[in-house]
Amino acid sequence: MADIVKNSKARHDYHILDTFEAGIVLHGTEVKALRAGKGQIGDAFACVEKDEVWLYNAHIDEYSHGNNQNHKPKAPRKLLLHKAEIRKLFGLAAVKGNALIALALYWKNGKVKVSLGVGKGKQQFDKRDDIKRRDSDRELKRATMKHSSRK
Repeated sequence: MADIVKNSKARHDYHILDTFEAGIVLHGTEVKALRAGKGQIGDAFACVEKDEVWLYNAHIDEYSHGNNQNHKPKAPRKLLLHKAEIRKLFGLAAVKGNALIALALYWKNGKVKVSLGVGKGKQQFDKRDDIKRRDSDRELKRATMKHSSRK
């Protein structure tokens, strides 16, 4: 699975409770633009509406060699999931404080897939704790690498 784009802010701003893999309906030159790496999902989120899941704020640049039939960069895109998964997402998203966030766009068997995460927003002190934990883990690894290379 080769990542096209990742949402690096998502794991920093949210506690990811569950993840889902979904297909995405793409039109026209969107696939070619994604092959060229011209996508952004930093602010992308999903909503369940009338038993369908839609991805909003995912920006896929217009294909440079396209014609007047080019796609709209910020158009809402339908996500493909089974009914049971949609029901589960609806139940999880209905809980106050939860959000459906796009974590990554990637290739799987020649098709574009979206990794959706059900996230609960982090408070500022949670973010600081994560940074402290990451820094201490980095220092510990550095110390063990230094110690193991001396032997």
